[in-house]
Amino acid sequence: MRSARWALPVVAIALVIACALAPAHALAHGGNPNFRSEIDSVTPPLPSGVSVEVLDYDSYFQLLDQHGHEVVLYGYNDEPYARIEKSGTVQVNENSPATYLNDSRFETDVEVPKGVDPKAAPEWKTVDDSGTFIWHDHRMHWMIANQLPTQVKDKSQKTKIFDYEVPMEVDGKPTTLNGTLWWVGSAGTSKLPFVIAAIVIVLGGGALVFWLRRRRGGDGDDESTPKEETAEAW
Repeated sequence: MRSARWALPVVAIALVIACALAPAHALAHGGNPNFRSEIDSVTPPLPSGVSVEVLDYDSYFQLLDQHGHEVVLYGYNDEPYARIEKSGTVQVNENSPATYLNDSRFETDVEVPKGVDPKAAPEWKTVDDSGTFIWHDHRMHWMIANQLPTQVKDKSQKTKIFDYEVPMEVDGKPTTLNGTLWWVGSAGTSKLPFVIAAIVIVLGGGALVFWLRRRRGGDGDDESTPKEETAEAW
């Protein structure tokens, strides 16, 4: 019984450590923890209810439009790429190469269909109605797999890679998201604190369960009542 009691916490700890220490390339299209893409400013500032943030180190932008504004994102040829309407409807332009290129972290993984013309009139396709749009943007991250930027001379030092801009339009007003891509290397990606925290949580939960079981068992014992001897089975 004792071994079974501690089996679950031990297995849970092993899983936590395995997940936390998994190499970054295990996530096919996830962010690269050696980099940080940071939003420096949005000019002019976004109105109340509209926000944008970076997800997964350098992998995605998330745009939220919750108070009935209209936001348009522009692609790599300055064409309308995606938009969130005042109703919260999210649409992508099927005539924008970005609609296809942004399906993957690297452009080599996808192909733009023939006939797609960024100069043509937009062909809007509804993809959601939540007022939320999440997308890969190749302007925000390093595009060459398995090759360090030339700016990185010392892998242990935080290094600026480049500045970037993402053009937008909010309620008909031209808006620019300004950001910076940084190399942080292994110095900024240690998972040890998370591993320790996870182990503490698992062990703490196991100890609490053990204590509660002991307490319940203790409450049921009455020392004044003699216990019957257990007969041995032969």
